[in-house]
Amino acid sequence: MTNVERAMNLLHYKDVDRLPAVHFGYWPELLEEWAAQGKIPAELAVGNYDGSDKERMLDKIIGWDFNYYHVVGCNNHLSPPFEVKVIETLPDGSRRTQNADGVIERIKPGITSIPSEDDYLLKDRDAFEKYYKPKMEYFPERVDVEFYKRFNEIRPYDVPVGLHMGSVMGNIRNLTTVIGMSYLMYDEDEDLFADVVDTYAEMQYKCTERIFETGAKFDYAHFWEDICFKNGPLLSPDKFDELCAKHYKKRCDLCHKYGIDIISVDCDGVIGELIPTWLNNGVNTMFPMEVGVWGDQFEPNRKKFGKDLLCIGGMDKTALRVDKAAVDREIERMKRLTSLGGFIPCPDHRLMPGTKFELVQYYAEKIKEITP
Repeated sequence: MTNVERAMNLLHYKDVDRLPAVHFGYWPELLEEWAAQGKIPAELAVGNYDGSDKERMLDKIIGWDFNYYHVVGCNNHLSPPFEVKVIETLPDGSRRTQNADGVIERIKPGITSIPSEDDYLLKDRDAFEKYYKPKMEYFPERVDVEFYKRFNEIRPYDVPVGLHMGSVMGNIRNLTTVIGMSYLMYDEDEDLFADVVDTYAEMQYKCTERIFETGAKFDYAHFWEDICFKNGPLLSPDKFDELCAKHYKKRCDLCHKYGIDIISVDCDGVIGELIPTWLNNGVNTMFPMEVGVWGDQFEPNRKKFGKDLLCIGGMDKTALRVDKAAVDREIERMKRLTSLGGFIPCPDHRLMPGTKFELVQYYAEKIKEITP
């Protein structure tokens, strides 16, 4: 069987010859570690990104079949973006920098994690109308039509390829920060916040529609959100449903019109309370369904929502930093979850520094020995 057949069959409760070995990429710092340790060629540690030729070369060295996050999209963000500029340099060397979303971040020297947010521009309707709404409008150049007209001839057919449809709430959270989102949504201007969500969503819908109109074919469609954390959603499930459900449905209905029925969402954190909005409006596949201090999310949510809930992910990637015994325990757990159907094991996010190269090879080898 091909990788596409294995993946699509598993997500449609059909037979496969074996499980595919699926991953979700790497932190760049991990690839630098592996190169320094002599585990991989140094050239594969630079310019290695999802779906790249270098990543495909690394997949072969390790034994992976594919990275699930092999997606294509378009310019469906703010356009033009805000100018990235340093506003202030602080005594400790930190820089207050305006990013492409108009958010003021504090960037500390030598720190590679997500920077803290100091301030934001999208605070009122004047700022929305003057600075943001013009950047959220649809225009034809957002979509590379010529690329998608020839896409069926140039796309890889040995891996599932998805259409990235953007975001409904996650991008808005990026524009306003979590604090700003909370103030606007609940205390300051609910109507404005709804207008922001609707304006951005309509632009992304038009982009998706234009891509489909070119005749390009995809195996699945995909959203990005990241609107949850370790204790649950960053906004109430009722408010999320009120603001977002109609936009998920509109884009998912468009996917169904063009023959796509696997529609995934990447949302980190504890996502259970938002699953009803997704399932009820066409998003049926959770990826990467993280394992954190809260433990496994797939099995309890499968019991709650039934077989309509699909998943790629759910494998605790921290085992790959420990030893073979820890990896074996995860593999046994993956066997049990796979037996539920509609599940493809995959490390629950990008592999981070400290991950052991030999354990990743071992996991990829062993997961392919499983026949559901």
